[in-house]
Amino acid sequence: MLETRNLTIRFGGHVAVDHVSCAFAPGTLTAIVGPNGAGKTTYFNLISGQLPASEGQVLLDDMDITALPAPLRTRRGLGRAFQLTQLFPNLSVLENVRLAVQARHGGGLNWWQVWRDRKDWLEEARELVAGVRLLDKQAATAASLPHGDQRKLEVAVLMALDPRVYMFDEPTAGMSVDEVPVVLDLIRALKARRDRTILLVEHKMDVVRELADRIIVLHHGALVADGEPAAVIASDVVQQAYLGQAPTAGEEEAA
Repeated sequence: MLETRNLTIRFGGHVAVDHVSCAFAPGTLTAIVGPNGAGKTTYFNLISGQLPASEGQVLLDDMDITALPAPLRTRRGLGRAFQLTQLFPNLSVLENVRLAVQARHGGGLNWWQVWRDRKDWLEEARELVAGVRLLDKQAATAASLPHGDQRKLEVAVLMALDPRVYMFDEPTAGMSVDEVPVVLDLIRALKARRDRTILLVEHKMDVVRELADRIIVLHHGALVADGEPAAVIASDVVQQAYLGQAPTAGEEEAA
């Protein structure tokens, strides 16, 4: 469904993403890992349209979407959750999710008509808010929420759009230990559907081990490993590039 071909971006003389070619199929969850500065978020930005590529292509269903701006990519089915939350800060929790439900159904921005005529959309929004355990805060503005709740709200907004490709950029960053399972359970449920493509940038290797069907590793912007999680994590290139050390024989056997 989703593919990048030789995807590259340069900032002056620095190559942040270096000719990355990779395909992602429906029904799979791919974790994208690598050390800080490896190009993971930049790669996400190229796929979702926040940055223009210097070279290469992004394809969705074999259609070249490289020249499309981010909003049109979203309409084609690419959904993105960011490291830094992207919400309407002065709208309530429920209104943020309701607008996403409206957008998916092609309802425009006529808020009052939706309140009056489309109570089913409002109920759908409430169910999504309940799913991230924010129903007791549905009337609070997004800006008033603590960071962990803002991350959960952004996941609810993304799910309201119901894209074909879900892109999660460190979705549990900044969350308390008690909050993390809520988001991970939602990602597990999406994966269980087997009809969505899920990309996950994540530093927590226990999360990666549990959720990922596949791991790709970026280092200095280049794709250096791609495969089944246990094999990739145990590989020399990952031990050196991502963990900063070569594995011992005992570690290799344990992996």
